[in-house]
Amino acid sequence: MLPDLTATLQRLRDGTLSLGDAVDEAVDRARSDACDKAFVLTTFDAARASARRLLEQPASVTHGLLAGLPFSVKDLFDVEGQTTAAGSAVLADAPVAAADCAAVARLRAAGGSLIGRTHMVEFAFSGVGTNPHVPTPAAWDGRYDQPVGQNAEPHVPGGSSSGAAVSVATGAAYIGLGSDTGGSIRIPAALNGIVGFKCTADRVPTTGAVPLSTTLDTVCALTRSVRDAILAHEVLAARTVTRSTAPLAAYRLAVAGTVFLEHLDPVVSRAFGRTLSTLRAAGARIDDIDLPLAAELAGLQATGGFSAAESFAWHRELLATRAADYDPRVAARIQRGAPMLAHEYIDLIRARRNWIGRMEQALASYDAVLSPTVPIVAPRLADVAPATGDDAEADAARDEAFFRANALLLRNTSAVNMLDGCAVSLPCHVPDEMPVGLMVWHAGGRDDTVLNLALLIENSLQLQ
Repeated sequence: MLPDLTATLQRLRDGTLSLGDAVDEAVDRARSDACDKAFVLTTFDAARASARRLLEQPASVTHGLLAGLPFSVKDLFDVEGQTTAAGSAVLADAPVAAADCAAVARLRAAGGSLIGRTHMVEFAFSGVGTNPHVPTPAAWDGRYDQPVGQNAEPHVPGGSSSGAAVSVATGAAYIGLGSDTGGSIRIPAALNGIVGFKCTADRVPTTGAVPLSTTLDTVCALTRSVRDAILAHEVLAARTVTRSTAPLAAYRLAVAGTVFLEHLDPVVSRAFGRTLSTLRAAGARIDDIDLPLAAELAGLQATGGFSAAESFAWHRELLATRAADYDPRVAARIQRGAPMLAHEYIDLIRARRNWIGRMEQALASYDAVLSPTVPIVAPRLADVAPATGDDAEADAARDEAFFRANALLLRNTSAVNMLDGCAVSLPCHVPDEMPVGLMVWHAGGRDDTVLNLALLIENSLQLQ
């Protein structure tokens, strides 16, 4: 397993690794076949220059929490002097950004060095990770440093923060800045065997990011460990996570049966069951609960939900003139928001508020809920690839497989977004399995509890 950010920072402090070598190693990984197609723009020279500036400072000057180590940025975020295309041909000729967005500015202020912009689903509107405008990177197992599928055909990296996940899993970046509106951090974390933390939405400013849903959008990061996720969150949210010394047995946990455990792939089912057994053997108190409220979400979003309505409001003028330049799969999902009436949108806001209140009450006696992050393993890229136009029947079959996979990939994670909650996805597979994620989650404002618990779970799983 590649060293995480925390271990690398320690090596820098004790002098067993130089910052220049650390950046060079990251650049080499970014150039490797494993990281192929993960970046849409690289800034290797700028990352090296940033590291050199830190090294030239007097010894008394702090290098910041990130100490010059590389981070990557999803193509959704403004970086001064770069075009924010959001994975789309529609914005490819947009003016360059006049300033860094808030999240990038915070990473730089903490001493991070930007290594490049990463591949993403067009306008962040899918959990699969494909994009017809640019080649899709293949998933990489960050837990065991090997291709997903063990050298079989390429598998999708998950989306929409696809390149961000691959950049972290392959060791090109220590932090992958991304966004999570329905699972766009946690899904690629699960499919690439790394960690993804979705904080409570209002913890990190979204200014300077192309919106998908102004209600649900969350700015957060992918890392190689939970302790790195805590560090990245502290930088992005400009807050300190309160650490706890409580043991695993001090927490009361739930496993939600309704919806979250339905239609599990055998690999996911086996890994999740084994994980629960491991945690119970380590002293965890885990109750199985029904949580029928989860089944209400489908009806709640029958008119398209926040993402469709709010993205259509943002895209409607572009769609009127440049619809042919959109990914058809993305355009179709955005267009679902067009028929929503004002009263339906207001009703949705009220219904969500009511649902959150009832969910918080149902989970009040638990410190966190455990679920598979996604119910399936990463699909083969060939099965869900964008249409080619060469074979209508084959294109239709891939579209059908894509939308089926997309619905399953988003099912568990999007419930947390509707809850305005927080969640960590961490790997729970073993070497002979495809990557599988365990999701530790709860309602909004429980970020510190979820992170502390995820640390304990990660430690227990690394011993299995």
